[in-house]
Amino acid sequence: MDKSIYDIIEKKLKIKIRPSRSVGGGCINDAEVLVDDKGNSYFLKKNLNSPPDMFFKEANGLNELARASVIRIPKPLLVDENFLLLEHIKSSPKSKNFDTNFGIAFAKLHKYTNKEFGFFEDNYIGSTPQKNIPDNDEKTNWIKFYLNKRILFQFRLLEKKGYADSKLRKGIKFIEDNIENILSGSENIPSLLHGDLWSGNYITDENGEACLIDPAVYYGNREADLAMTKLFGGFSSTFYKSYQEEFPLPDGYEYRENIYKLYHLMNHLNLFGGSYYYQTISILDFYSK
Repeated sequence: MDKSIYDIIEKKLKIKIRPSRSVGGGCINDAEVLVDDKGNSYFLKKNLNSPPDMFFKEANGLNELARASVIRIPKPLLVDENFLLLEHIKSSPKSKNFDTNFGIAFAKLHKYTNKEFGFFEDNYIGSTPQKNIPDNDEKTNWIKFYLNKRILFQFRLLEKKGYADSKLRKGIKFIEDNIENILSGSENIPSLLHGDLWSGNYITDENGEACLIDPAVYYGNREADLAMTKLFGGFSSTFYKSYQEEFPLPDGYEYRENIYKLYHLMNHLNLFGGSYYYQTISILDFYSK
């Protein structure tokens, strides 16, 4: 642990930190549980090599999710260029009705809406910049926003990294030319999205209920959030059933699901390479064949 981070926390919060214990972090940041001299605990995320605004953007995303007041969000306590100190939520096993309650709460989150797509600032999806500030013609047009700020932005990154071979270029060109048809029938409502929800980005709280962490927040089509939950194994059938009963999806969402997975697969290809190329191509083939 960098002693300077301890010093900043102690000075800002006027506490004394006891020796800490490391906990499992993600692919990008390290994590620790801190305890002060009064026995209060805190959750610390740190990264001495992160972009200087990354933790500030994460804190803003958590605060935005909390505004909906429908699902537990850890409260940011202190943010700096190299760390984010959060409320420490002590986890318990999932409650009996966890999946039902989680599905309903997630649907209610999506009922929290905005006048425009995007967000007041750009942020990050993993460690990749995520462009959220819409151009004028994207503010109230989901299809244009999603094409330009999600698919084509990721494609330009893939070009820079040498992944954009002729097959990928052809597939993206097809998406660009046909996205109006592919997303036909979807809503044009800016819902509050977690932005990166999979099984690693929620925890259970003291009551065994869901708590959202590590967001990539923006206002967008809620089908994009649900598609991400299915990318790495998916959640339980009860979760999706409860969501549907609380906030039914428009017809055809199953067909549109893959184009929302595409954004995240392209991002994983940019971040990690490897097998994500073939998964990206398989989705492009799904729509172009």
